[in-house]
Amino acid sequence: MGNSLVIVTMYVRKTTRRYKDKTYTNYLLVESVLTPKGPRQKVVCSLGDLSPRPAREWLELARKVEDALVGQINLFSDPEVERIVHQVRNSQAPSSHQPAETSPYPVPAEDLVTVHSDRVTAAQHRSAGPVHVGFQFWKRLGFDGILRHLGFSTKAIQLTCAMTLNRLIHPDTEHAMPNWIRSTALGDILGVDFTALVDDPLYRNLDRLHPNRAAIESALVEQERSLFQLDPTVYLYDLTSTYFEGQAKRNPKARRGYSRDKRPDCKQVVVGLVIGREGFPIAHEVFDGNAQDRKTLGRMLDLLKERVGLPEGSTVVVDRGMAYPANLSEIRQRNLHYVIAARQPERDQWLDEFEEAEGFELVPRQPSPLNPAQKKSVVRVKSVLHDRETIVLCTSEERVEKDRAIRQKQEGRFLADLARLQTRIEKGRLKRELAIGEAVGRLKERYPRVARYHTISYDPTTRKLAHEPNAEKKAKADLLDGGYLLRTDRTDLSAQEAWLMYMTLTRAENAFRMIKTPLAERPIFHHLEHRVDTHIFLCVLAYHLLVAIETTLLNQGVHTSWASVRQTLANHEVGTIILPTDGGKFLRIRKGMTPDPKHLELYRLLGISPQVMQPIKTWS
Repeated sequence: MGNSLVIVTMYVRKTTRRYKDKTYTNYLLVESVLTPKGPRQKVVCSLGDLSPRPAREWLELARKVEDALVGQINLFSDPEVERIVHQVRNSQAPSSHQPAETSPYPVPAEDLVTVHSDRVTAAQHRSAGPVHVGFQFWKRLGFDGILRHLGFSTKAIQLTCAMTLNRLIHPDTEHAMPNWIRSTALGDILGVDFTALVDDPLYRNLDRLHPNRAAIESALVEQERSLFQLDPTVYLYDLTSTYFEGQAKRNPKARRGYSRDKRPDCKQVVVGLVIGREGFPIAHEVFDGNAQDRKTLGRMLDLLKERVGLPEGSTVVVDRGMAYPANLSEIRQRNLHYVIAARQPERDQWLDEFEEAEGFELVPRQPSPLNPAQKKSVVRVKSVLHDRETIVLCTSEERVEKDRAIRQKQEGRFLADLARLQTRIEKGRLKRELAIGEAVGRLKERYPRVARYHTISYDPTTRKLAHEPNAEKKAKADLLDGGYLLRTDRTDLSAQEAWLMYMTLTRAENAFRMIKTPLAERPIFHHLEHRVDTHIFLCVLAYHLLVAIETTLLNQGVHTSWASVRQTLANHEVGTIILPTDGGKFLRIRKGMTPDPKHLELYRLLGISPQVMQPIKTWS
């Protein structure tokens, strides 16, 4: 028998039209057709009025017609299906001007088989939807060409693809990754047999990727800027930390430092990430776990210039952890601009301006499209020129409560530590006045936000510590709750524009949340430095795919997350249909199952064909 098999994807669409004040309903059999510009719909034939048949039966009818058109007529004895198939073939019969072989639904005689329908079975069902979308965007971003240009073999490219999609869909360790790969349709999609895959090739592939990280990242940025028309003049820079399980003794970067994960008991590395205004990653770097934020800026600006270029006049947006004169001076020396949050103590000199309501303007804030009932906090801003800078004073109702809660929490801890220090003095553990003064100084350094409005004194005769709140300073702190400052050397930005640009920094924070949790960057189980770096790199690659998918939907007005897309498509599968024929043989057809309407809609929005793979037919 022949090896060709034609499979089409169809569904039923309802249409209505009015004529002479009367509404007519018609149902069309529609085929999804892949074109160079993405999937398009093609009307096969009219089915007439199917009402009052329930909508759930339309899809079943389309499936029966689809199966019948590819030669499985003997599976059904449905007169309606036979009528529709006859109608389709008659409407597409070759004319004298059209050769027979150009018919969209050729059914060679050798493909017509008699099947024992009561013994039809299905096997090897694998989830296909999420890996299908991930792989299509892998191709859209040009990963294959980038890796091939860098000398990667076909096998290495396939492994890199599998490892990146694992991070995107169901993050696992390299040891567990082969089982996940085999549980999906990734092998069918890539045309690769992963049956014998073990973890060793995956670890070796980490080693292969490591020296090529910068080149891959640079090529991706260029590709994304072209595909999505991204702004190359705004750079949002932020840092986070990621902790290790174990001692990581063979990684010199693994140090203890300020832990954003609230795991000071673990060694960690610090990860710096630059993203563009639209949320796409531009560059990342892995620093020592005890690196200070402000000391990483120069290194990251150098990397940006080397990898993607850093045009003069571009704007760097950073948080208050880098609001130091040396950092601002370095940005200016590179002929760049900055928008930065000022450190909290800098607010004090602007108290009079904060108290004066005149000059503040309300920032319009729209609720999330996913939550129209969302109530946004009121934000007011005004700008003041000072020493060749624009200072933007901002007040937020939401931050009032937040700031106050932070201060009260810190004050409670400060007073508790002060009481413990008094106990140490009373028990004779601290005797020298100099040592007591040093201990008080350390307390003030630990709680600068609240210690500044407490006066602490020590009486050596009674060996007692005394503290008294400074009412004036405390009242000043109350007035400043909810207020913060932005600084920029750009004179062309209004107060609102500067605030909006600074708020895009939340996209970097969101990137870290996504990379850490859904993409499972943390905790790190690798101990070798180069494998740790590459593990983080794979998470960033997966984030490139995630942002591309969500941006594609957002550009069409669809506000949804990759997590929702992944969940919706999880039950679109690839499976093997086993057909026992009257000749004693079995026909096995490996193919993607017919997508549900919700799957088709997502594929349409993403510009992806619903056909997961070319059907494979085998006999036994």
